[in-house]
Amino acid sequence: MLHAVIMAGGSGTRFWPESRAETPKQLLALLGDASMIRATRQRLEGLVPPQRMLVATTERLAEKIAAELPELPAEAILAEPLKRNTAPCIGLAAMYVSRNDPDAVMMVTPADQVIEPADAFRETVRYAAALVENTPGRIVTFGIRPTYPAESFGYIERGEPLTPPRTMVEQPDLPPAFEVKQFREKPSAEVAAEYLASGRFFWNSGIFVWKARTILDALAKHQPLLYARLQRIAKASDTPEYAEVLRREFEAIESISIDYAVMEHADDVAMIEVPFDWDDLGSWQSLSRLLGTDEHGNTIDAKHLGLNTSGTIVRSRDGHLIVTLGLKDCIIVHTPDATLVAGKHEEEAVRNIVEMLSSRGMKEYL
Repeated sequence: MLHAVIMAGGSGTRFWPESRAETPKQLLALLGDASMIRATRQRLEGLVPPQRMLVATTERLAEKIAAELPELPAEAILAEPLKRNTAPCIGLAAMYVSRNDPDAVMMVTPADQVIEPADAFRETVRYAAALVENTPGRIVTFGIRPTYPAESFGYIERGEPLTPPRTMVEQPDLPPAFEVKQFREKPSAEVAAEYLASGRFFWNSGIFVWKARTILDALAKHQPLLYARLQRIAKASDTPEYAEVLRREFEAIESISIDYAVMEHADDVAMIEVPFDWDDLGSWQSLSRLLGTDEHGNTIDAKHLGLNTSGTIVRSRDGHLIVTLGLKDCIIVHTPDATLVAGKHEEEAVRNIVEMLSSRGMKEYL
């Protein structure tokens, strides 16, 4: 059976001052009325029932995530004592999934992506699950055809085309699927431009489909120390010592991404070129791509009066009037207790603001 794991433990520091420690990006309604995690949950409707979902998050956020998704059973919230990147998160989730369903197919998706239309996403997941069922040791990832030479994404180099399974070969409009030749790290601007021009490279979406047993076997092979600690956690899951074992073992795990831990070493990896629109909503500039711009290149999501203003993003949630005069290529985000004013091309440094606030003891703004 198909199970879904939503990864929702990130901090979203590049969305400060709206994203805070207690309300990170996945709990914000950055587009429309639904929070990012609720939109992700809604995208899974009709694909995976609530009893086959897990949300991997941190202990700090577990209660708020549960309140945001009350339709999920309590045991669907998998709370980690601290962040240790995606490999430990996925490995722990896979152990819980395989314990209840040893032959489970497992889909992993981040909680903070924008995907439309949802029907195309669901059909692509079903196709990926069929590819996995047809070759149980296979790992399937979703590749995004790049539209610009992005330096902030990992890339996937495609190999030879894959033939659909017999059960699906008669279905029309199946998206292209390929063998994966290689995963590539975030490139320089020059290399990203070469990737874009070649037509062989795709953005790595961070969405995966595999047998739970497959990813556990891969972790055991390539990350044996990590796997051993996850095993100790899983064995203690129904005992009074679980909380103590979870904290002790998880804290000792190396922080490592699933790409470094497994994907760069895996043998049988396939990539589906997705037939839907995708955005990882990584920073405030994402709003321009998703909300569009006016005739002056501005993206306005606030009560705003602009004079001689161009290429600027303005956002406020409480009706506060923001007036801009003589601005170009800026980001302005107003919240009740903090306001960000930044040059567009400095947005990668927004996370440094969070570090500075922490170092100066200004924790009320974190």
